[in-house]
Amino acid sequence: IRIFKVIQLLLFFVFDVVPGTPGVGKTTLGKELAQRTGLTYVNIGDLAQEGQLYDGYDEEYQCPILDEDKVVDELEDQMGEGGVIVDYHGCDLFPERWFHIVFVLRTDSSQLYTRLEGRSNYTGKKLQDNVQCEIFQTIYEEAMEAYKHEIVHQLPSNTPEDMEQNLDQIVQWTEQWIKDNN
Repeated sequence: IRIFKVIQLLLFFVFDVVPGTPGVGKTTLGKELAQRTGLTYVNIGDLAQEGQLYDGYDEEYQCPILDEDKVVDELEDQMGEGGVIVDYHGCDLFPERWFHIVFVLRTDSSQLYTRLEGRSNYTGKKLQDNVQCEIFQTIYEEAMEAYKHEIVHQLPSNTPEDMEQNLDQIVQWTEQWIKDNN
């Protein structure tokens, strides 16, 4: 059994629903972190799509509406086992007891705009609202309200160097947590 299996991480990006925004690098970081540590990576968008965990469709934003209760029910057993990295743009739907640490990725709003503008499903109001969400630190504030302040951390996600530093920092934190809790 890998010693990393006891850690639970929540990655947020700024804008859509991690809490954080889409386009800040959550998925890239989460997948690479899982590869380096052996933790299990769960992308909530993929989970919802596979299990059809929706409660309607939002015409304004042109996307399905997540059924948060179904998502939590779907994840409950897996989260109890430990060793899970959760990738989502919002956080207030997840029970506080699930996580040992929360990382909110932050990206400069002009970079975020460019990243999202390149995605076909981010136009008009949806694009503007997500960039504003990042500007006003909406995801970070939601995380601070939903979890103990000492477990919530912001990380810059503007460059490939930021990504590498974030990976190193999270791996070091994980190793230290295991050392302190075993």
